[in-house]
Amino acid sequence: MPKPCPEEFRQDVVRVARNRGPGVTVEQVAAGFGVHPMTLWKWTRRADIDDGTKAGTTSQESAELCEACRRIKVLEQENEVLCRAAACLSQAHLPGKGSTCS
Repeated sequence: MPKPCPEEFRQDVVRVARNRGPGVTVEQVAAGFGVHPMTLWKWTRRADIDDGTKAGTTSQESAELCEACRRIKVLEQENEVLCRAAACLSQAHLPGKGSTCS
């Protein structure tokens, strides 16, 4: 997988593509910067969404959602550990039962 381009480079390429002169195609701009035309199209679409000119989930919202999902997963794992510990400790205090926790 190719290494991702720096954000500043992406912004520069998108700016040039948006401000290209008449008769200059997106393919020509992409070739001039050494990126695939579809990549430039995706960068332009992402920039439009981030700028609010197109509907969609912005990069920041997407990053926040990914972070929230990661945090939820950790909390669910911690909750499972606590539930198992509570069940183990409650059985350890039953009459005639030894500690079954391992």
